[in-house]
Amino acid sequence: MNTSIDLPEMRVFAAVVTDGSFTMAAERLGTDKARVSRIVSRMEEKLGAQLLTRSTRRLNVTEVGRDYFERAISILTAAEAAEAAVAQQSREPKGLLKLTAGSEFGTLVVDRWIAEYLRQAPKVTVEAEYTNRLVDIIHEGFDVAIRVGALEDSGLSARKLGEVDYGLYASPSYLKGAPALSSVSDLRHHDLIMKTTRGRSSWTLVKGGTTEKVTASPRCSVNSTIAAMNLVLAGIGIAQLPRFVAEPYVAEGRMSCVLRGWAEVPAPVHAVYASTRYMDPKVRSFVDLSLNEFTRSGTKR
Repeated sequence: MNTSIDLPEMRVFAAVVTDGSFTMAAERLGTDKARVSRIVSRMEEKLGAQLLTRSTRRLNVTEVGRDYFERAISILTAAEAAEAAVAQQSREPKGLLKLTAGSEFGTLVVDRWIAEYLRQAPKVTVEAEYTNRLVDIIHEGFDVAIRVGALEDSGLSARKLGEVDYGLYASPSYLKGAPALSSVSDLRHHDLIMKTTRGRSSWTLVKGGTTEKVTASPRCSVNSTIAAMNLVLAGIGIAQLPRFVAEPYVAEGRMSCVLRGWAEVPAPVHAVYASTRYMDPKVRSFVDLSLNEFTRSGTKR
């Protein structure tokens, strides 16, 4: 038996079964009844099985034919989806792309992605909203959201772009007159700059398989990574910062990494969007660019 798949023949047979007659299938396919009949007969000969029983009044599908029909529909549906996906990918991105991201990650990282995207996609305009509230992208009309941290089970599609690494940082001027710092327990003798979440100030630091909880009354509590960075640069104390924020200052000699290896667990970063099926080219191209640009922003994948 020749098992090669002939999609045009399969479409003809599916039309015959769906419409219940050679005549109606021929009309739908824009051909003649005789040709449709020849194609089905050729399929039966090739498959070595009777798919239809014919009489002057009725056309019936055999058990084998019914099984073939169901499998054929699955194959044809998959083929159509594949063709549609390729067609979507090949279209040039254009129109308005509405995106949202967290305030700080948007300002520090996503801005650069948008700039590069606009250079590469001249027919796209971008409307970006940076906010720390959880945006309902479907009901609020956004195409894509960039989210840092664990995702909620929302039923949306998501693509992981990478992770944000953290570290503990201080300025050389602060460390010059500060107490010794060789273990996590030494942090209680230092001035700490901590981001406050719901009124609580603490760090959960991990190194290898060891976890240390640091709960302290910080010298300064802030709700902004950028504020913590500025205070570290001013020599106020030690803060936990994303590495992509701090390392450029380390390279300039304006910050030092302390207790290297101790930090919060890396935070995943995802692009979240409505669906991967028939994805708009402007959304697909922005997500692809974000993935490629992630490492260039000083973050890691």
